[in-house]
Amino acid sequence: MPVERLRGAQTAGLSRFAENRVQEAEEKAPLLPGISWELVGRLQSNKVSRAVEIFDAIHSIDSLELAQRVARVATAAQRAPYPVYLQVNIDADEAKAGFTAAGLTALAPELAAIDGLSIVGLMTVGRLVADAEAARPTFRALRELSQRVRVEVPAIGAGLSMGMSDDCEVAVEEGATVVRLGRVLFGERPSA
Repeated sequence: MPVERLRGAQTAGLSRFAENRVQEAEEKAPLLPGISWELVGRLQSNKVSRAVEIFDAIHSIDSLELAQRVARVATAAQRAPYPVYLQVNIDADEAKAGFTAAGLTALAPELAAIDGLSIVGLMTVGRLVADAEAARPTFRALRELSQRVRVEVPAIGAGLSMGMSDDCEVAVEEGATVVRLGRVLFGERPSA
């Protein structure tokens, strides 16, 4: 969204914004002081240093290697423990990134032991459906996975970053602690 729309939201009292891309936040963050920025889009390993510098949290850690790299950079930048969410491809959708449920379960102890990270919780992107109710199984499955993993690895936080404008109510009903609202607040994205 253009800075003008974000500035209006800031004036209205919003102070926690997210971006899908590091380069978009690089342009906007200096123009909007006092905002807490969070990365919700995929993070490429060559952009980790900039991401850790700009964002106050990353919601899209999708591999052990990326988690380790973020921890190293955050520690070197004196931003550790750095808050992250582990992205889970709970529906095993080939078009989406993230840990599989089994992969996350297997790696959870190793992920939780990484110095320099604070694993706030899990994140997923709901399936694109015409009816928000059809996304419920995805959100329920992430909540249930979170509960199972935290029995074995309590260092993984209970946060659930799930749900967007079209399915946020269902996500909240299933336990979302963070919803990613764009269009419902700002309208459609302007044409490029």
